[in-house]
Amino acid sequence: MAFCRTLTNLLLSGTITLGSSAHAAGITVHDARNRDVAVADFARTISIGGAITEILYALGLESRLVGVDTTSLYPAAALHDKPNVGYMRQISAEGVLGLNPTLILAIQGSGPRETMDLLETAKVPLVLVPETFTEDGLIEKIRLVGHAMGVDARAECLSAAVGADLAQLRALRARVTKPVRVMFVMSLQNGRAMVAGHNTAADEIIQLAGAANAVDDYDGYKIIGDEAIVAAKPDVVLSIERGKDSLQADAIYAHPGFALTPVAANKSFITMDGLYLLGFGPRTAAAARDLSVRLYPALGDRGGTFTSALSAANCRQ
Repeated sequence: MAFCRTLTNLLLSGTITLGSSAHAAGITVHDARNRDVAVADFARTISIGGAITEILYALGLESRLVGVDTTSLYPAAALHDKPNVGYMRQISAEGVLGLNPTLILAIQGSGPRETMDLLETAKVPLVLVPETFTEDGLIEKIRLVGHAMGVDARAECLSAAVGADLAQLRALRARVTKPVRVMFVMSLQNGRAMVAGHNTAADEIIQLAGAANAVDDYDGYKIIGDEAIVAAKPDVVLSIERGKDSLQADAIYAHPGFALTPVAANKSFITMDGLYLLGFGPRTAAAARDLSVRLYPALGDRGGTFTSALSAANCRQ
């Protein structure tokens, strides 16, 4: 706290200066706080949020990045080449401001609150990028990031490519006749499952893949007991790969709740890369397609080819 007070005083007094010459005069961004943010210089940008970083690289703007957070796992060059400011929900104001940024792009939900308040005090333009887990929300995220960086034409190019991939996904999804019931399990904590409900990235990606969330009675993530698992009757458990902390199939099949569901009977357990599956960045349609084909193998066997418009597009210039 003493550091925060000292840093705040220095910033307000002008002892510490941030930024360089203006490069984006006239850009105004309406962000997730329902505020208009004036962007005067995007030459030294910090990205907090893996999807934002992925968008910036897809737009060819990596040279403007001076720092990223630990969720910026794609492309791999991001964390390899750029200074790391920490995990998006545990950001340090010192780590961010020490890189002398002229613009901070942070995904909605970044924190802690005290850090975000201090970054506001620092007078560095802080754009909070909305995190809306819908197709439209994904497109708007791309457009907002592109606008903040002064590359609206490139953002439209990327939006069009992602939109085309989403359209292909809708056509594939329309061929699903009987949606399977999928339960997304983040972790097992002392034998109890942390499970995704509505209004989560997991819920939306399940629906984009043409499946149904087996949990339909609450929002967000919640730890549930064995009885709730059995009552939900999941056909498949979906989780994310997290290295040594990844949930293992055997742990699910042996769990007393899942053992009484079709998950264990059919050995139906799927894991995918976390940012790819839940990041809601440019590759989301491809991730949903990959999940869909794993849930419904016949879709791939019957001409379910997915030709990504994103992979063919060049939106970097």
